[in-house]
Amino acid sequence: MSSKIDNLDLQIMQIISGDARIPLSDVAIRCNVSRAVVHQRIAKLTEKGAILGSGYHINPKSIGYSTCTFVGVNLERGSMYNDVVERLLNIPEIVECHFTTGNYTMMIKLYATDNAHLMDLLNNKIQQIPGVTSTETLISLQQSIQRQLPIVFPNEE
Repeated sequence: MSSKIDNLDLQIMQIISGDARIPLSDVAIRCNVSRAVVHQRIAKLTEKGAILGSGYHINPKSIGYSTCTFVGVNLERGSMYNDVVERLLNIPEIVECHFTTGNYTMMIKLYATDNAHLMDLLNNKIQQIPGVTSTETLISLQQSIQRQLPIVFPNEE
């Protein structure tokens, strides 16, 4: 398989992104190829980084994390980003971290069990990291959209 993603790869990704638990034999039938081909394609797409993970997504609220928060973080210098990320990796409640443009050097997403837990994370963990100069907290009141990007097939001519 070449390193380019072809229409079969896109079709497989479209199917499994809609239902990660679909049996590979069903994917094979829908794509009109063998199960072995589907298995090989998924393995190669995963190896290339086109498919990221394959597991279950746990609802944070079901395990006691009721507060979803986005935190804009400013650093003394943008060059400190990697060092700060290394420290943030030690805070398991942080589920995403992005190096950003705009008002913040970085944006993180975290979950807390309640406001007291959130305050502890901010005051005693995140704001204590060397290089962090300020934070701004935005609490998510409701998540209205969560989805995968659509798989777009190139025009076949």
